[in-house]
Amino acid sequence: MIRAYKFLLRPTVRQAQSLREMLADHRSLYNGALRERRGAWRHSSKTSVTYGGQSAQLKEIRAFDPERQGRWSFSSQQATLRRLDKAFAAFFRRVKSGENPGYPRFKGVGHFDTAIFPRDGDGCRWDSTPNDPQTRVRLQGVGHVRVHQHRPVKGRVKTIAVKREGSRWYVILCCDQVPTEPLPATGAAVGIDMGVTHFLTTSTGEHIVNPRFLQAAAESLAEAQRNLATFPKRTKRRTKKHRAAARKVAKIHAKVRRQRLDHSHKAALALVRSHDTIAHEKLNIAGMTKKPAPKPDPVRPSVFLSNQRAAKAGLNRSILDAGWGVFLAILANKAESAGRAVIAVDPRNTSRICPFCGHVSKENRVTQANFQCTACGHSANADHVGALNVLDRAGLVLCEAA
Repeated sequence: MIRAYKFLLRPTVRQAQSLREMLADHRSLYNGALRERRGAWRHSSKTSVTYGGQSAQLKEIRAFDPERQGRWSFSSQQATLRRLDKAFAAFFRRVKSGENPGYPRFKGVGHFDTAIFPRDGDGCRWDSTPNDPQTRVRLQGVGHVRVHQHRPVKGRVKTIAVKREGSRWYVILCCDQVPTEPLPATGAAVGIDMGVTHFLTTSTGEHIVNPRFLQAAAESLAEAQRNLATFPKRTKRRTKKHRAAARKVAKIHAKVRRQRLDHSHKAALALVRSHDTIAHEKLNIAGMTKKPAPKPDPVRPSVFLSNQRAAKAGLNRSILDAGWGVFLAILANKAESAGRAVIAVDPRNTSRICPFCGHVSKENRVTQANFQCTACGHSANADHVGALNVLDRAGLVLCEAA
């Protein structure tokens, strides 16, 4: 298997300054390469600048500017150029498919937070000894940085990335040949129904509370954003108070993100430990959180009817705050490591089908929380009914596969 490990770095003051300089110089290289591509296209649409040509210029760039570009790893700079090349490849793919193209943009300060080292030992070295609290990672131009390694690393380290999140620094290891650790069989299967009122409901009737971390932090976040909004959006030089206000907003968002991740890890681990098979709906979260289309008035030109945009925005915020996509990705990874099966089923009408008689009707869903079959009269919690139908569809999928 391929797995990623994320550990907190504990750099010294001087090392933190070197890390900031490393990201700034990589950002400068990215923006310079983007400027070259844009200039070549503007002067002649037939001129094509590729990754190979820009990578070949790296030696000259490093020799011309040894203080900024020459001190960092050559392979990590190549990875930065590959990042730009992938951005252009995605841009052309979206153009061909008729999507919103989204031309690659220049990276401003604070919008380039990751430096990648494509191979362990080339510009970086993961120096880890089992049960040794003095774990360090060696980075070219920075030195040996102390790592808070909270769990052992298994497999072979392939790539190393250094990431900045607010005022914190992390090292991310991508490892292959990670052995699986199968858990003992339980003989149990469960279906889960994701929701907003409850984070999830299982086919056994258990409800897991939705913590609503963003809603809990809404008051402090609104105050921080109001403070940030008092500063002009475009200034030649950001003041010390302006930077502090921006850090405050970022700190609150980072805390919410960590809380959401922690909750998803714990909920997924509990399901994986207790069940051999876990079924869930195959949700199109991007489509569910899409803004409603405007409704033009057929009688009055240039006038639009109400499309419940405010209510939909509140629902979208609640769905994104629940973090369904994050949870399902974590669940799949943990299940693979433990030798469990995760099945995604068609979500259509899972909350409208009676699990007893099979009657399908929109009127079966009396309210958001209550289900009552119009054919047989069966009454139950709507989320519990959805979880039962998800488990039933997973059984059909297993039978067809067998």
